[in-house]
Amino acid sequence: MKRFAALIDRLIYTRSRNTKLALIVDYLRHTPDPDRGWAIAALTGSLDFPAVKAGTVRALLATRVDEELFRLSRHFVGDTAETAALLWPDAPGKKAEPGVSEAVDALFAATRSDAPAVAASLLDRLDADGRYTLLKLALGGMRVGVSARLAKQAFAQAFDVPIDDVEELWHAIPPPYASLFAWGEGRAERPDLNDVAFFRPFMLAHPLEAEGIDLADYAAEWKWDGIRVQIVRGGSETRIYSRGGEEISGAFPELIAAFDQDAVIDGELLVRGEVQGGEAASFNALQQRLGRKVVSKRMLADYPAFVRVYDLLGVDGNDLRGLPWTERRRQLEAFIPRLAASHFDLSQVIDAKDFDDLAERRAGARDAAIEGLMLKRRDAPYVAGRRAGLWYKWKRDPLTADCVMMYAQRGNGRRASFYSDYTFGCWSDAGELLPVGKAYSGFTDEELKWLDKFVRDNTPNRFGPVREVEKSLVLEVAFDSIHSSKRHKSGLAMRFPRISRIRRDKPAEEADRIATLQAMVT
Repeated sequence: MKRFAALIDRLIYTRSRNTKLALIVDYLRHTPDPDRGWAIAALTGSLDFPAVKAGTVRALLATRVDEELFRLSRHFVGDTAETAALLWPDAPGKKAEPGVSEAVDALFAATRSDAPAVAASLLDRLDADGRYTLLKLALGGMRVGVSARLAKQAFAQAFDVPIDDVEELWHAIPPPYASLFAWGEGRAERPDLNDVAFFRPFMLAHPLEAEGIDLADYAAEWKWDGIRVQIVRGGSETRIYSRGGEEISGAFPELIAAFDQDAVIDGELLVRGEVQGGEAASFNALQQRLGRKVVSKRMLADYPAFVRVYDLLGVDGNDLRGLPWTERRRQLEAFIPRLAASHFDLSQVIDAKDFDDLAERRAGARDAAIEGLMLKRRDAPYVAGRRAGLWYKWKRDPLTADCVMMYAQRGNGRRASFYSDYTFGCWSDAGELLPVGKAYSGFTDEELKWLDKFVRDNTPNRFGPVREVEKSLVLEVAFDSIHSSKRHKSGLAMRFPRISRIRRDKPAEEADRIATLQAMVT
């Protein structure tokens, strides 16, 4: 555990991507199996221990530390794991500290009833750094700035293997990735995935910069506002993957049942809406289906899911990714009739004369499920990641509203000492300020320091970790769309809100009204 704790400590205190990469490469090269496999799974959020949750840690700490001391300390530190690691008393005559694999095995074997005792036994054998690492491993959310993509690149660099191979194998092999490391170190052949419904890395797009782009070389499609998915059938099983490679099959059983072809498709997962006559509903409707482990019959009926297909990556045992878009599109159009029309349809190509025509169509697109446009080079193969000049996304301009800051909370990670999460609201017809959203991005570091000071200097009330703020500061908030919501008092929910400007010049009473936002609802 000591080596992993040292890695976590160094990752936390560096913001350099290259430095993080070098640290992980060194760790992978010099740490034995299975510790390195479990460690990399923890860094990328691939571990889950059902019996150990934040409540378990809080209840456990209450047996060793005064509860009020923990509450005040947690409020100051801003992180449960760090607070618990620092407050946990050192045990006299500590035993040898556990390795990563020993800790993982113990946490996996723990039940709800014995989880506190298991966790306490491990914590008693560690110092403060080890306790912090153990708790982060157990609770998830390392927050050390390591994405799955960075971890894969580190693996490829550590063992001098192609990143594209790592991308494919990564999601097909479960932690601690023993066969992946054996292949990387040359101790075994590349794992055979012929009978596995494995994930293919998505091709991604760059934001459009129109200069130098010849529209004749590109096909245009709508950018639908759902979630990008890949559906794969292989080895007599079907799986659905999100853009990050997370399997989400359990939340969409009707799609699994409907996809019975030996193929791999790339598309947008959407929910049908009643208002649009069976067309795609807003992202807000899709959210009702996301993240569910059990889907009721009523949920299936109220929020029927379907996939609008963009691309065909493989069919009948043939990998099509090396073919140009035009040929993949031809084969996709021929393939679509093999799928159930109730659950799959084809994303149509937009026939535009020129960029002005395309821009006009984009500007007029405020459909609930349209986020913008995609431009795909006609001769481009399907390649992993973002490759310059191949695919572009041209998102519609964001909506904006002037809102009043109402509440603030501390952030996490390097923002744990700053009030960086802001709840904001707009005025009702009755003159009441109602919350309409929450944002924690869009501002610079200098603006964050100013906002943090404003919160501290203008706090009339506190509710645990939440500070109520004097209703005097206007924030211009940008958001992609806004939808009706029964979950919020204002009846509204913003999609991707972020702070675009601090309006120190504008009086709070001149901020927007709820009625203004309701007029933007799609």
